[in-house]
Amino acid sequence: MKATYFKYQLQFKLASGTSRGILTHKDTWFIQIELNSLKGIGECGMFKGLSIDDRPDFETKLAWVCENIDLGLEVLLADLVEFPAIQFGLEMAFQSIKQKSLFELFPSDFTNGKNSIPINGLIWMGDKRFMKQQIKDKLALDFSCIKLKIGAIDFDKELELIKSIRNEFDAQTIEIRVDANGAFKPNEALEKLKRLSDYKLHSIEQPIQQGQPYEMSKLCAETPLPIALDEELIGVFSVTNKEILLQTIMPQYIILKPTLVGGFKGSQEWIDIAESKDIGWWVTSALESNVGLNAIAQWTYTLESQLPQGLGTGGLFTNNIQAPLVVDSGQLFYDQKTKWNLKF
Repeated sequence: MKATYFKYQLQFKLASGTSRGILTHKDTWFIQIELNSLKGIGECGMFKGLSIDDRPDFETKLAWVCENIDLGLEVLLADLVEFPAIQFGLEMAFQSIKQKSLFELFPSDFTNGKNSIPINGLIWMGDKRFMKQQIKDKLALDFSCIKLKIGAIDFDKELELIKSIRNEFDAQTIEIRVDANGAFKPNEALEKLKRLSDYKLHSIEQPIQQGQPYEMSKLCAETPLPIALDEELIGVFSVTNKEILLQTIMPQYIILKPTLVGGFKGSQEWIDIAESKDIGWWVTSALESNVGLNAIAQWTYTLESQLPQGLGTGGLFTNNIQAPLVVDSGQLFYDQKTKWNLKF
């Protein structure tokens, strides 16, 4: 078996605002495996400033993996606990080899074009005018669930935006999720959640910064609005510690980003624990290219969740890899008529 890796820089069509600043590009890494006549590819989409494996030895570890690829997937995954993005890339590449298909990793009614995955429409942070235009665009595309990133502009202005949506569309017509990315201070969070709850929102992601389990636990117990943990899950490696975190906080939902929490295996561990405690969940991409998004989407479909998933980021980049992933009417489809165009 032979393995190589290389870096690729994705360029945003528009500078995109997040709680970590304005993004103009996103670095990602691809690992390629060859076994006899078979080839596999995986994406290691480490997210600078967010991923636990954003560390100086990331590429050194990738090179080590390629040199030791004959150790096999299970041994490598065990050694890569602190490198979830590399774990995920390896899972993808090995699954590709297993299926003898570069991109159809989990054959299903999704990959054969017979079914689709409901997704939310993502509204990026920015000034009120920019966010309002995005909302109009998503509603014009028939999304029934939208997700707003909040915390970048004045809170009252963000409430006005949400109110303007609710004035036109009730909760049965449009589901609204918000993502605070830890923007609220613990002593102000509950009051802000009460004000947000006036607009019948589905949920809020990570209202306060991660790493404050007892404050988050208290908030989840008192909140008038369902809370979803996101960044809180990053860097929690063992099943025991995952169990302790969810038992301590008892959120209403958790959000799985395979690139950030250890790929399919790490995500499934979170799901199993959450379901044992009646905690809801959904899956979200983390600005991967269409190679990573494709793997996440195919795996997510096999989980049979009825909730809208966060899988609609593939169209953000000017130089993304052409793929059969198509968004239409708030659904992600796999269009077999569209061919992959993997040119590096």
